[in-house]
Amino acid sequence: MPSIHYQYTVDGDDFTLAGEASSALKQTLKLMNLDADIIRRCAIAMYEGEINMVIHANGGIIDVDIFPDKVVMVLTDHGPGIPDVPLAMQEGYSTAGEEVLNLGFGAGMGLPNMKRSSDEMHIDTSIGVGTTVTMTIYIRTI
Repeated sequence: MPSIHYQYTVDGDDFTLAGEASSALKQTLKLMNLDADIIRRCAIAMYEGEINMVIHANGGIIDVDIFPDKVVMVLTDHGPGIPDVPLAMQEGYSTAGEEVLNLGFGAGMGLPNMKRSSDEMHIDTSIGVGTTVTMTIYIRTI
């Protein structure tokens, strides 16, 4: 099944650029006349992932494939990895430093919001190597 592919680079440690990829995807999905709920869920999931990449991994790459029946977002970084995924999935758990917290980020809702916004989410992580998060949101047709 053919798809439309987009790739976004997330610049690490630059909070002024965080959110640009999710905004670009949101505009693309609007132009494709997708349902507002699908657009909202994709934008939230991708934004939370972008912020995590900036805070924890010095950036990374986001690949998005838009199929007729789903949107698949693959976020790949070369950060430190996630030592305890179940702990990281708990709302409010954060390893963000004080500087990040003072900027208003790092509340520990990123991964839970990504999971909540996705129909499917898979985390593949290796300590010292990096993390890949794959999120799928299905496009339901009426």
